[in-house]
Amino acid sequence: MNIAIPRETVDGEHRVALVPDMAKRLVGSGVTVRVQQGAGVAAGFPDALYTDAGAEVVADAASLWGGADVILKIQMPREMAGGHETDLLREGATLIGLLQPHRDHDAVKRLAARNVTAFSLDLLPRITRAQSMDVLSSMSTVTGYKAVLLGAASVGKFFPMLVTAAGTMAPSKVLVMGAGVAGLQAIATARRLGAVVRAFDVRPAVKEQVESLGAHFLEIEAIEDAETAGGYAKELSEEQNKRIRKLTHDAAKDADVVITTALIPGRPAPLLITEAMVRDMKPGSVVVDLAAEAGGNCALTKPGEEVTVGGVTILGPVNLASTMPTHASQMYSKNVTTFLNHILEEGNLKLDFDDEITSDTCITRDGKIVHEATRTAIEGGSGS
Repeated sequence: MNIAIPRETVDGEHRVALVPDMAKRLVGSGVTVRVQQGAGVAAGFPDALYTDAGAEVVADAASLWGGADVILKIQMPREMAGGHETDLLREGATLIGLLQPHRDHDAVKRLAARNVTAFSLDLLPRITRAQSMDVLSSMSTVTGYKAVLLGAASVGKFFPMLVTAAGTMAPSKVLVMGAGVAGLQAIATARRLGAVVRAFDVRPAVKEQVESLGAHFLEIEAIEDAETAGGYAKELSEEQNKRIRKLTHDAAKDADVVITTALIPGRPAPLLITEAMVRDMKPGSVVVDLAAEAGGNCALTKPGEEVTVGGVTILGPVNLASTMPTHASQMYSKNVTTFLNHILEEGNLKLDFDDEITSDTCITRDGKIVHEATRTAIEGGSGS
C-alpha cells in the first residue's frame, strides 16, 4: 500500500495533510508513505522530519501521484499550468481530503471519469463513531480562535478591563453569532482575553454551553427544525431569519466586535447582518465574517478583503485555518489518519459501503458520482 502526500497548490494554503508523527505511525503499520518535497515546509515540517519518520521524500509530482494507491490531501485537485491535478492520479486510486464537492463540480466530474474513489471529510456524519475524524470541527476550532485575534487586532480598544494611570478602561463587548464549534471557540477565546461576550444561536439547546463559557445567551422563541438529523445547520425560512435579525440588531449596535459563524453545508451562508445593521453599529467597531467564502453572513462582506463602511470595519477572511498551519495540520493529520485506519484492514483498503461513515463521505467510485446532493446539483447545472 503506497500512500502519497502531495504539496498543496492552492494560493495561501500552508497546511499539509500528514505531519511526520502520523507518517511514522503509518510506516510502523506496514504501509509506504511518500511525501512530495517541500509539502510540509510552510507548516513547519521540513523534509528531514519526514525522512526521520521513515517516509520517502519525492521531488517529482507526477511520480508521486501516479504511484499512489491512496492520496491524502487537503484541497480538491485543481487546474495547474501543465494540466489538471486529477490527470496525475492513476485510474482506480483513492483520494481523501477536505474536498467540498459543492464548490468545484468540474473536478468532481474529472474524478469520476478517472475512476477515482474519492472521500470528502467535510461530509462526515455527526455521529459518535466519527468524532475523532471530524475535520470540520478541528478546522472550526482554529478559525474561531483566530477570528477573535483578528477582531482584537482591528478594534481600537482593549479587550479586557484595564485600570491605568489614565483611569479605568471598560472591556470590549463581543457578539458571537452562531454557537457551533467555531462560535464556541470564539466565545472562549474572547472571554480569555477579558471581553464581555454575548452569543446567539437558533438552537436553544446550546444555551448551556454558551453560559458555561461565561457568555450571555440571547434567547429567541424556539425555532423548530433548526438542524438536520446529522447535526448540521439547516436553512431557515425568510420569516425565521427576519426574527433573528430583529433580535440581533440591537445587540450588534452595542457591540465592539461581531463575529459571525453561520454556515449551511452546500448552501449560501444565511444573511445575519444587513447593510442597515452595519450602518447602525458604532464607528470603530469590527465585523469578522467567518462565512465569507460561502457568500458571507454580512451583506457588505467581500471575501478575502477588508471593507470599511461608516467607520465599521468588515473583515472577510478566507481559509483562515491555513493561517495557523502548524496546529491546523496536526489536527487535520490526526483526523485523516483515523479515517484512513477506518477503511484499512491489515494495510489494505477494505471499503464497506454499508458503513455510514464510508458511504456518506464517498463522492465518486466505479466511474460514477455517488454523493446524491452533489450529483443532483451537477445534473441541475448549478455550481462550477
